[in-house]
Amino acid sequence: MTTTQSGLFAEIEKVIRQLNPHTIAEERRAVLQPLTDFIQSKVSEGQEIRINFICTHNSRRSHLSQIWAQTIASFFQIKNVFCYSGGTEATALFPMVAETLQTSGFQIKTISGNDNPIYSIKYAYNEHPVIGFSKKLDDDFNPKSGFAAVMTCDSANEACPFVPGAEKRIPITFEDPKAFDNTPQQAEKYQERSLQIATELFYVFSQINS
Repeated sequence: MTTTQSGLFAEIEKVIRQLNPHTIAEERRAVLQPLTDFIQSKVSEGQEIRINFICTHNSRRSHLSQIWAQTIASFFQIKNVFCYSGGTEATALFPMVAETLQTSGFQIKTISGNDNPIYSIKYAYNEHPVIGFSKKLDDDFNPKSGFAAVMTCDSANEACPFVPGAEKRIPITFEDPKAFDNTPQQAEKYQERSLQIATELFYVFSQINS
């Protein structure tokens, strides 16, 4: 696997360069704007950018968001971005999420294979991998203050009107690909959701003036 000028694996960079943010509707751009504003304010002040993507089970959408956000920040060479994920409860990172990311060029290794597997998810040769596993939003692995809490599912958004330590709480919800588990459309729908998340995060980071 080769790297590119951005340092990302070539297959991942190819996927990113094919994303089309022009497909994002104006009303959806308005939903994304608070996250853009949060990141821009931190960049302008020379501060670290911490984003915790939160979903009920921390098994699908929150992980896809965390991993794409970290990767796309690297693509745009926006420094000091640290992305996390958590849930209102801990379950397990759903295996189809790992398979979907592998399809886009991520290198994934299973570090621990228990009921809640721990994965190393690598997007570039010289960057730390994202450590993926299901955890509660207040897990010690996650930041305790000064972060944006991005609510990626409706149920977590409703269940957590207040996220302890969050500097800003931002609802950006996505439809759950779980609806297509064990159907012929499963792989297609997970890829569709993954690329939607990537496209919207590409739009967010493309707006940042560093």
